Amino acid sequence: MATDLCYTLVYQDDATETPSLQEFQRAFEKGSDDTRIETMKKLLVIMLNGDPMEKLLLHVIRFVLPSRNKQLKKLLQFYWEICPKTKPDGKLKEEFILVCNALMNDLQHPNEYIRGSTLRFLCKIKEAEILEPLVPSVRACLEHRHSYVRKNAVFAIGAIFKSFDHLFPDAPEVVQSFLLTEADMTCRRNAFAVLCNVDQGLAVHYLLQVIDSVPTFDELLQLAVIELIRKDSKISSTNKAAYIRCLSELLAAASHSVKYEAAAILLYLTTSPAAVKAAASCYIELIVKESDNNVKLIVLDRLEEIRNKHDRVLDDLVMDILQVLTSPDIDVRRKAIRIALEMVSSRNVQEVVLFLKKELSKTQDDAYEKNTEYRQLLIQSIHTCAIKFSEVAANVVHVLMEFLGDSNNPAAVDVVSFVREVVEKFPGLRESILEKLLETFADMKSGKVFRGALWIIGEYCESIKEIDDAWKQIRQGLGEIPLLASEQKLLDATEAADDDENNLEKSNPVPSGGAAPRRILADGTYATESAYTESSSASTSRLEAVMAAKKPPLRSLILAGDYFLGTVLSTAITKLVLRYNTLADANAANARKAEAMLIMTSILRIGQSKFVAFEIDEDSYDRIMQDLRVVGTGSNKDIDTVYLHDTREVYSKQLQAEDKRLADAKAESEASVKVQVDDAIVFRQFSKKSGGSADEYDQDLSRATGTLDDKDDLMSKLNRIVQLTGFSDKVYAEAVVNVHQYDILMDVLIVNQTNETLQNLTVEFATLGDLKLVDRPTTHNLAPHSFLTVKAPIKVSSTETGVIFGNIVYDSHGSTENCVVLNDIHIDIMDYINPAYCNETQFRSMWTEFEWENKVNVNTNVGDLRGYLQHIMDSTNMSCLTPKKQLEGDCGFLSANMYARSIFGEDALANLSIEKNGDGPITGHIRIRSKTQGIALSLGDKITLAQKSVA
Repeated sequence: MATDLCYTLVYQDDATETPSLQEFQRAFEKGSDDTRIETMKKLLVIMLNGDPMEKLLLHVIRFVLPSRNKQLKKLLQFYWEICPKTKPDGKLKEEFILVCNALMNDLQHPNEYIRGSTLRFLCKIKEAEILEPLVPSVRACLEHRHSYVRKNAVFAIGAIFKSFDHLFPDAPEVVQSFLLTEADMTCRRNAFAVLCNVDQGLAVHYLLQVIDSVPTFDELLQLAVIELIRKDSKISSTNKAAYIRCLSELLAAASHSVKYEAAAILLYLTTSPAAVKAAASCYIELIVKESDNNVKLIVLDRLEEIRNKHDRVLDDLVMDILQVLTSPDIDVRRKAIRIALEMVSSRNVQEVVLFLKKELSKTQDDAYEKNTEYRQLLIQSIHTCAIKFSEVAANVVHVLMEFLGDSNNPAAVDVVSFVREVVEKFPGLRESILEKLLETFADMKSGKVFRGALWIIGEYCESIKEIDDAWKQIRQGLGEIPLLASEQKLLDATEAADDDENNLEKSNPVPSGGAAPRRILADGTYATESAYTESSSASTSRLEAVMAAKKPPLRSLILAGDYFLGTVLSTAITKLVLRYNTLADANAANARKAEAMLIMTSILRIGQSKFVAFEIDEDSYDRIMQDLRVVGTGSNKDIDTVYLHDTREVYSKQLQAEDKRLADAKAESEASVKVQVDDAIVFRQFSKKSGGSADEYDQDLSRATGTLDDKDDLMSKLNRIVQLTGFSDKVYAEAVVNVHQYDILMDVLIVNQTNETLQNLTVEFATLGDLKLVDRPTTHNLAPHSFLTVKAPIKVSSTETGVIFGNIVYDSHGSTENCVVLNDIHIDIMDYINPAYCNETQFRSMWTEFEWENKVNVNTNVGDLRGYLQHIMDSTNMSCLTPKKQLEGDCGFLSANMYARSIFGEDALANLSIEKNGDGPITGHIRIRSKTQGIALSLGDKITLAQKSVA
């Protein structure tokens, strides 16, 4: 039962005119019941907004209290709850003797609704003088025939005993007796909850009497039993075995809420492997059966906590967890797969991969929600399993290679990167993988996939047969060469066909120049259509037709302007030629060299012709020319080493560096200090019965509501104080700004520095940005040299630098509408941004997709490049994605990618490119990209302010 007071806020519309005191009195005296109902509603709204309206008490008692209208009775209960009941000396007003008499009559009313409603109302009364004469009537209601009256009577008894135990000294025994004889489940649940609050020992005694029949209880009563088990087991372990048995039986309950709570408390009581598996199985069943995706995600979080605490205990349940993939929500699937991959071991990896392969095949047939994203997720998961456990790599690599021709570009790119890694790490699979790769070469559609495949072909085709097969596939992908000559031939053939058609039409007489058809131009003038114009437009259309004609995939990508693919192709065939030169005889090697040079020359020439979308860039031209020279010159040992050995060695080192990074990150997370060496050790058995350590569930609730925070200490509050007015102002104000995720709570202290009473003092705030005030300002009267505290909650809806501004308005003696303007409060964007990690592919994809960019020029007195990078990371809460190895050395230039994610799910990307010449200052710029404008501008402002500081 709640011990804290609750408050109701009802919005009062300022546009409607507030009735005067006389109008209220007249409405109560002469109005009908309907009029009185509307008048009572208006009165309640005014009272809830701060005006007590004490002069209307007698009118309400005289004219509203005698009414038998049920709606009026309910409104009266709201009125008795909020109206002032005591005089200034603290004693009860005499008028409330009449109210007590009316309440007693209602407690003895033949209508069970009125009785039950009155009993519920008594739970909110905190005045002993009102409750004392009503106790016998409340006790009598326990024996009423209707369950609605009995269940509210139990709560009323509990509330009276909690507030004034001398009024009802035998309440625990009365409730226990009622509990033993009551048959209605709702009444029993209420009685049990009251008994737990007023006398936990009696509640435990009752529970042990009926513990075998708990599985047959109603859902609400079962939840109350679980709550008592949690509280009692914290104090005493005497009944632990009985509780564990009871909770184990409740894991099979019909209610999802009971299952969830029972599993949580079971893990709280014991850490035995059997209990952990039973709780985890219960959670998995909940995830599969529950329809709400939010519930699924919450239970998956609990499951992940169990896995972290009890390593390898849940490995046998990995296939059960994968059943969660039947959910159509991509977030649920992603989280379930992440948990399952952490539980994969050599014993179950075959089953896991087989299941993932089946799911992957389903994505080709079924119309799943976000089908392509799910397919990519499955491919990445199989990739992870195959690299971690080499025995399954051979089983999955060929299945995944079927998706190299997938129209979904990211999935195909993931597959080709997986194939590249498998080929490097598992030499025994190279031959079969290359064979399968060459089979699917013609089905590929994306330039990225082609680039990955060509790199694999160039690096790992080592026999004459493999090189010949690869060469054949490349030639098929390119089509007829030379490229320019074949395209020109196609254009000439099209022109010849058109000329033949024109010759046939020449048999018709052609009008002379003077009689040629006239056309009206855009400006309204006339023009004669000439033969030259006709010829020009026809040739253009013929060229477009040739360019749009269907071509082999590799050829069409190069003609579309993908010259990066052209450079990769040139390098790949250069490697093949160099390796072929060492394996075959001189004539065959020379023939292959000539063919390679022809292909590279064709790419260069077609790139400078009219048949491509745009002309070849200088970098691609230089790279292809370099490969051309390497093939054209004789054998050179150094060049062979660079092309045939160094590139593969670099890739191998890259894989090793990535594995080391993941291992270091895992070791760092495992080695992080959970408890400081000088922290006090809490022994639950030695703690006081009344005190001891705080309840974990209560702490969780406090954290969720923001009332318990590690940062909530005195020094932290002092650091967050913002002065709003000057010390010489008549009203001094300062605020403590507490930021708690989506909410900002401003605790404003206001001091009256004058010798006068300030009347109608109001603190008015306004916001700029995605901030929204929750409450409307209230009016206060402030005595001389006194102070008051005002709380102003504000909702935040996006990551953007917000500004809160406002003023204090008050009336004083001799003047009205005095105004003190407050200083602006700037909300720091860093409270909403957290460091995050993404891989290079995801970063590049988001960088291309995001449309808002903010470029900040570097202007700093920091002298060290890496020191400046670290300073920017600390100032913006962004993590560096560029590996540390790539940032080592001192070359006078540094480029790094950074990434962060806001609590609202917004991504923020940044690229830092800086250089330093000698003893000069650091120069360069930082480019920030995001999907929304606010986060890009706010981060740019933050960097501009922070970069001047010394790191």
